[in-house]
Amino acid sequence: MTLNQNPEQLARDRIDEQLRQAGWVVQAQKKINFSVGSGVAVREYSTNVGPADYLLFVDGKPVSVIEAKREEAGQNYGERKVKASVWSG
Repeated sequence: MTLNQNPEQLARDRIDEQLRQAGWVVQAQKKINFSVGSGVAVREYSTNVGPADYLLFVDGKPVSVIEAKREEAGQNYGERKVKASVWSG
């Protein structure tokens, strides 16, 4: 984490860390490697409706999308975190 990060970059760093703590391997779309583990979270994954903040894969198959929101908008965050832990095996 650098000192010159904007709030969005800081939030992504926190999300990355939370995903890692839940057992996910976090990767950039340009460097996807599904062989690193059964649970892979891909940042800024391109879809036909625009990029998803994170697309979660289990054994190479997409299982969920995470759209990052401001903390005050995250009333369902706890539910998403639990689901991420379950899917990561």
